Amino acid sequence: MKLGIVADTHDNLPYVERAVELFERESVERVVHCGDIVAPFSATPFDSDAFEFYAVRGNNDGEWALANVIEEFGTYLGECGRFSVDDTSIAVYHGTNKLLREALTKSGEYDYVFHGHTHCRLIEDHGETIVVNPGGLPIAGADDSFSVAVVDISRSSREAVTHHELG
Repeated sequence: MKLGIVADTHDNLPYVERAVELFERESVERVVHCGDIVAPFSATPFDSDAFEFYAVRGNNDGEWALANVIEEFGTYLGECGRFSVDDTSIAVYHGTNKLLREALTKSGEYDYVFHGHTHCRLIEDHGETIVVNPGGLPIAGADDSFSVAVVDISRSSREAVTHHELG
């Protein structure tokens, strides 16, 4: 099964639409947004018949209506969440607090920890846990292009993760 991972889209509809198009083309079955969608209008393109949608709250998600909008077509996990797919355990957190991000990673409870916040692409192995940050909108001091990630969970290694630059 393939998962699409996205973060830090910050109301940029052209990038959101490019991400959705890529995820549909890649035939991902679930898309996970690691926070900083910001406003409800920029979550609605993820309402797709092609995949299930999950999201966590980011530090810039200022509208509480965002949770209600996402719940109309997907699953809102709150500040931090977890779920399993085919015996693969996944934690999702925006990543604002480095201590909490590291605790999820070091707990040994998860096969994958997905986070955003830094706007920097990342794949790291921590024992049996693979940490993935898909990147985000380009900002000073971070990645210079927008990217997302696709994870093929049938492969349990860092080679299961592919970053895609979309702008």
